[in-house]
Amino acid sequence: MYRLRIAATAAILSLALGACSSSARLDRASSVKPDKDRKTAPEFTLKDASGKPVRLADYRGKVLILDFWATWCEPCAMEIPWFMDLERREKDHGLAVLGVSMDDEGWDAVKPFAAKIGLNYPVVLGNDETALLYGGVDALPTTFLIDREGRIAAVHVGLADRRDIEDGVERLLQTSQPAGAGRVTIADAPRGANDGRLPDRR
Repeated sequence: MYRLRIAATAAILSLALGACSSSARLDRASSVKPDKDRKTAPEFTLKDASGKPVRLADYRGKVLILDFWATWCEPCAMEIPWFMDLERREKDHGLAVLGVSMDDEGWDAVKPFAAKIGLNYPVVLGNDETALLYGGVDALPTTFLIDREGRIAAVHVGLADRRDIEDGVERLLQTSQPAGAGRVTIADAPRGANDGRLPDRR
């Protein structure tokens, strides 16, 4: 089972990095890579809650947050409100978010979780084959920032820093921006008391 494999890997990571994938912070973040160092994200087709196939290629031309997660993963639950907030503020500027659930229980676990928190972006069910395409996904959450050309621009393994995610998204959204196109940056966007932002956890 995928959860058992993740747990075993997390135990090793706990010894090596002082963290685990289910309760503690583990952030091995790469800054946004230069264009020349980006590799094309592996293509996949997975199904959403309605059974509709979702392809990575559907997001070409957008900046994509691709988040491998599970309902039982506490750091995943901490990051999801950040992604929901980004989806609300930046979807009209070319950002999309796609969650890939690695829950062994499938939709029986995911649907109630998504309904409870009012998840506002698509989720598909992942599998070992897809995880292997993305390096094994040996810890959750694992989040990929994918540029408009479908290339992996950054990877965050474990609980990320919200500022790192937002800075990476902002940089990628500005790439290939039409000349003279104006937009409000993430840094400039107003934040109300109920914007879903969690305390910074550096």
